[in-house]
This record gives sequence, structure tokens and C-alpha cells, in this order.
Amino acid sequence: MSRLLGATQTTPDEVLIERIAQGDRLAMQVLFARHHVRVYRFVLRLVRHASTAEDLISDVFLDVWRQADRFEGRSAVTTWMLSIARFKALSSLRQRKDAELDEEQAEAIADTADDPEVAVQKMDKAEILRKCLTALSLEHREIIDLVYYHEKSVEEAAAIVGIPVNTVKTRMFYARKKLAELLKEQGIDRGWP
Repeated sequence: MSRLLGATQTTPDEVLIERIAQGDRLAMQVLFARHHVRVYRFVLRLVRHASTAEDLISDVFLDVWRQADRFEGRSAVTTWMLSIARFKALSSLRQRKDAELDEEQAEAIADTADDPEVAVQKMDKAEILRKCLTALSLEHREIIDLVYYHEKSVEEAAAIVGIPVNTVKTRMFYARKKLAELLKEQGIDRGWP
């Protein structure tokens, strides 16, 4: 009977991790279904290449399966998974050639032929914001991603990235400032809510 009740959509993540540590494949399926999109989007924002992100997601959840017995519960399960994902994404980025210019980076280079007014007419604000976000440094982009898109607290972001809380706050300040400048260059005066 307990197997039938097993891992359901309402089972807390911590319980799923305990069950995964015992080899429960259903618990792994539930955890994957619940979090794979969030983890994929986080990795995609870091590596900016869809097929690389897909490969890394497989590695992340394989590590979750293999390391579930090592989860100590000092943070939320999502924080732990995003830490694994971040490590894998950064390792992947280090393996890339520094001089390599991928498609998204090439697209992020501003076209000097258009003035800001024409650019705004061509793109909606969401697209402009996405492009401005890609222009931020990796360190600033990942903090913005964790805090605003994944709704992680400053403390959780610090745990995921492995830096002090004050460094997260400083990076947030400078990331928001830079983003506001980039948006203003694109003709959007109100840069950040």
C-alpha cells in the first residue's frame, strides 16, 4: 500500500530525495517532472546553448540520482539541485574556447544602423530585456536569474553560487545598475521594476 501511495505530486522534495536514495525510481520521476524545466532554464541562461543545456540537465539529474544519499538537508532541494546545475554549467563554459563566439552572443551585438527608436519599434520590451540580460557578465546574469526568475533569497543564491551574502547583494546592485543602463540605451527609460 505504501508503494501505491509512494511518490506523488504532493510529496515534499525532501521526502522524494530520501526515497531516491533508497532507489525509488518513481520518486525520481516525480522530482524530475517537478523541477526539470526550472533547472533547464537556469542552465540555459548560463550556457546560452540549448543542446548543451539539455545535455547538462541529464547530468544534473543523474547526479541527483547518484548523490541523493549525500543530501544533508542544510538547504532546500531546489537550492541543492541548482548548485549542481551551476557547477556543471560553469565547467562546461570553461571547456569552451574563450574566443568562440556563439549565435546568441553574435545576436546580442547591437546593430549600429538602427537608432533606439527604430529598435524599440522592431522588438517588444520582453525581447529587449532578454537581449540586455545576455549582455550582463556571467556573474551578474546568474544572480539576477536566481533571485528574480527562480525567486531564491539572497541567502539561497549565496549558497548556490558559493559566495558570501554581501557579495550577492553587491552583484545584484551592479547587475541592476548595468541592466538599467543597457535598457536606457535601447530606449526604455524605466529599466527595472
